[in-house]
Amino acid sequence: MSAAVQAGTWRSGATWRNLFRDRPIIPLIALLAVLVVVIELASPGIVGPGWAGVIIRASIPLAILAGCQTLTMLTGGIDLSVGTTASMAGFVTATMVNSPGGVAQGIVIALVAAALAGLVTGIGVGVFRVHPLIMTLGMSFVVLGLSNVWQLQTVQTGAGVPPSLRTLGTGGFVELVPYSLIIFVPLMLLILVGLRRTGYGRLLYAIGDNPVAARLSGARSWQVLVVLYVISALLAAIAGFLVAGLTNTASVTLVESSLLPSVAAAVIGGTSIFGGRGGFGGTIVGALILTVLTALLTVLGLPEPTRQILFGAIIVIVAAAYARVTGEA
Repeated sequence: MSAAVQAGTWRSGATWRNLFRDRPIIPLIALLAVLVVVIELASPGIVGPGWAGVIIRASIPLAILAGCQTLTMLTGGIDLSVGTTASMAGFVTATMVNSPGGVAQGIVIALVAAALAGLVTGIGVGVFRVHPLIMTLGMSFVVLGLSNVWQLQTVQTGAGVPPSLRTLGTGGFVELVPYSLIIFVPLMLLILVGLRRTGYGRLLYAIGDNPVAARLSGARSWQVLVVLYVISALLAAIAGFLVAGLTNTASVTLVESSLLPSVAAAVIGGTSIFGGRGGFGGTIVGALILTVLTALLTVLGLPEPTRQILFGAIIVIVAAAYARVTGEA
């Protein structure tokens, strides 16, 4: 091979690596488009406004949960309690339907409970330096246990989801524009702008990139982390409301199955598990990719074990390919 060809090959490879590192959303959108084409080929005529609306509705709660992971992973952490916190929020709200305060009271109680759980987690991680993996895993068991206590106290094994949440989760202005976007769009803008245009967002990146340098520069990391995990818990609670409305179900374990997909969406979206790099834009596309992938496996009619194997394998391959091209160990 001539030197000119070798140089051209090297430049091409460097261009792809730079693209994945600096603009991961571009190849992610390309992958999403490929999956949509494949699902249309597998079932001609399935892709349309109605189908797109269903995908958007299903991906919004996952994107919010993945947003929790994105924010915490930027600091080098993770939040394994988002599934139980979201389930708790949806269940508590459902049990308060017939209370004097109604749905509004249930939402307030659920948000306060989620904020308290996030506060305890943040204190554990930020003040007592407990590893986020251990702290959030322990908190998930605490929240699940308290949710079961609440269930026993209210003498309910399940509850009816409030009509307002059902409308929010399943309704839409038109087929392509679900009502849940009313909640998601402001949250999306808040996270995107907050990460890039505020001092707090820059602190998240700084702590994840070099915590020692951030501390020496005067950043109070523990305060940043306490606020971070409160925000994560509140976002998880909002996702729980949407999942309950979308599925018309409320239970203390409803959203737990979305925990690992939320981590996968953040990783596929370009957020580094080592902290300091990533963003919510890629995470949103990652959530869409996983939702479309789930729909594709359903269309193919694969048995559940095979679907799980393929789902996990594709996630690992995409994440490994991204880590390789970005040079991340």
